Amino acid sequence: MQGAVVIKKERAALILQRLQEHYPQTPVPLDHSDPFTLLVAVLLSAQCTDKKVNEVTPALFAAGPTPAAMAALEEAEILGHIRQLGLARIKARNVRRLAELLLERHGGEVPCSFEALEALPGVGHKTASVVMAQAFGVPAFPVDTHIHRLAQRWGFSDGRSVEQTERDLKALFPREAWNRLHLQIIFYGREFCTARGCDGTVCGLCRELYPRRRTPVIWRKP
Repeated sequence: MQGAVVIKKERAALILQRLQEHYPQTPVPLDHSDPFTLLVAVLLSAQCTDKKVNEVTPALFAAGPTPAAMAALEEAEILGHIRQLGLARIKARNVRRLAELLLERHGGEVPCSFEALEALPGVGHKTASVVMAQAFGVPAFPVDTHIHRLAQRWGFSDGRSVEQTERDLKALFPREAWNRLHLQIIFYGREFCTARGCDGTVCGLCRELYPRRRTPVIWRKP
């Protein structure tokens, strides 16, 4: 068992090195200008691509750039800006109510607290983790579909749940690397180790980690 842990740690160190070589810069994929616009953008990205979110948010943020301005909009107006997104009606309702609660509970500021963020409508642990990591620099490891998939392919987690994947990755990688690494893994998963383009035996990192692997890795979707 101890030997297996050492091997996993060695593989994790290799991943850190290779991903830093691939992606020395890690810009946040969602366009935003402050913690509030980041929070709204991440909320809107559920079951939707970052590219599509970035297409609709400029007009939305022009109309509602602050919690006060967003709360002053009618739900139908917010919906009009985000109608192309999945779950648009629910998201429009959540965005408006979220803005109202930021005014009522937090003086119009986005709170720097997992508990306070997760108490807002439409904000789960992953969304709160992204905001804490990217807006406030608090170490977090948001796990999206790409990270969940690659953690299994690389043998870092068994895929039982997103929560388990997060715990496993946090135990393997240094805390100071989490905020950068979660973006690097997303970038790599989109570009090289894709859901259909790699099965655990194709991309460069999968081959480097497991040169003798011949059997595809069937990953558990979150």
